[in-house]
Amino acid sequence: MKEQEKIITPRVIFQLIFFVVIMPFLPLLISRQWDWWEAWIYAIVSILGFIISRILAARRHPDVIVERAKILQHEDTQPWDKKLAPLVGLGGGLVLVVVGLDELLGWSPAYSLPIKLIALIAILLGYALSSYALIENRFFSGVVRLQTDRGHQVVSSGPYRWMRHPGYAGALLTYLAIPLFLDSCWAFIPTVLISIVLIMRTNLEDRFLHAELEGYRDYAVRVRYRLFPGIW
Repeated sequence: MKEQEKIITPRVIFQLIFFVVIMPFLPLLISRQWDWWEAWIYAIVSILGFIISRILAARRHPDVIVERAKILQHEDTQPWDKKLAPLVGLGGGLVLVVVGLDELLGWSPAYSLPIKLIALIAILLGYALSSYALIENRFFSGVVRLQTDRGHQVVSSGPYRWMRHPGYAGALLTYLAIPLFLDSCWAFIPTVLISIVLIMRTNLEDRFLHAELEGYRDYAVRVRYRLFPGIW
């Protein structure tokens, strides 16, 4: 109970409200198109995806929720990730802001229904993959650090059997599908930028784990690919 009281701070509550509730609704709030069914579906999927994944993760590894809630309190976060982690969060918000402005100002033509359905499936698969990684990996932190205080070790089960960074892979898939599902060509600009940041972060984190985490080199020999099975 005391540990829960420590992590449930006004800052954490504000972060949850903003990132979990407000941010998914940004396209609707900005465009004021309340009959925009795609934006409603995206917001509902995002919120439910967050809630369900955290409930399942907490049942299996309660301490991973505590670890992620302390994202701003870790003093041993890698210096480069102190810059990249916030960029990922801001980039995700920027994608949704551009989507909302695009709908408000009518910059982009609508995509066809089949394309939207494929994009929705990609969004769901992306959330599923990232959630699977979170549930399987009790060291799934919001920042890159060597978690010596938690007995950090290599996780090679679940989606980690196929790729070394499935959480990032799921996020990439979701980000790339959002502009298609929400009818915004212009949103591909911040999407490409955030994708570059995620790939950079993946590469730096992989190098860090190779150097610092015992057993990771052997794991990397068994699981060759970081993000894209068969490619990289």
